[in-house]
Amino acid sequence: MPSPDDFDYARIPLQCAAKRDYALLVGNPGAGDMINSAGMIRTMEQVLVDLMTDDPACLRYMDRKNTIQLEIINRVLEVADGAIDYVWLGEDLGTQRGPMVSLDLFRRHIRPRHQKFVDLAKHFGIPVMMHSCGSSSWAYDDFAEMGISIVDTLQPEAKDMSPAFLKEHYGTRLSFHGCISTAGVVAHGAAADVVAVARETLEVMMPGGGYAFSPTHMLQDNTPTENAVALYKTAREFGRYSQD
Repeated sequence: MPSPDDFDYARIPLQCAAKRDYALLVGNPGAGDMINSAGMIRTMEQVLVDLMTDDPACLRYMDRKNTIQLEIINRVLEVADGAIDYVWLGEDLGTQRGPMVSLDLFRRHIRPRHQKFVDLAKHFGIPVMMHSCGSSSWAYDDFAEMGISIVDTLQPEAKDMSPAFLKEHYGTRLSFHGCISTAGVVAHGAAADVVAVARETLEVMMPGGGYAFSPTHMLQDNTPTENAVALYKTAREFGRYSQD
């Protein structure tokens, strides 16, 4: 296992100063996660079995990894001295059709481990964004209770993940980052289709604020260039209220 001492934190203030015009984060979609990263070692199937059976070896591995990540994030935030805007965590909790794990299992093994990262961010007075692919809105009530402020990815084709559903059920408690499917018209439609979906999503998500226009994940190499241009051109034109 690596050590937090393996990293050089001295350059962080310089890096923050160079990017001060942008939103700065520490973490990534895999920070604090258990299922995906452990699955790379033990396979996804085995990790899900491990969580259901409370396997001590897998849980010990997850805790060791998270302890290291937690300390790295802590040191980054200390050295950055207020320049970091938010912490980014991740855990893929859903398939296209529903939860990947039960709510009970989530609360037993995943939520308490994520809470340590959320509490660290609270200590430094910054919000937390949680990345979760698939149908994951079933966990959003818990996210809000934990102190998570932003949810990321938001695959609109997954169960209970449409912009309208998310806005209606969670729009007063969580902010949203995503909702533009990379598996839909952005990849397979015409530019006009992309514009229509982008405008429809903005019309649903913008009222009241709390929405960052973004693909559900990184645009893939099957996305035509003209569609990518149309996507961001639409966001630039219609993604903010007029100041007039």
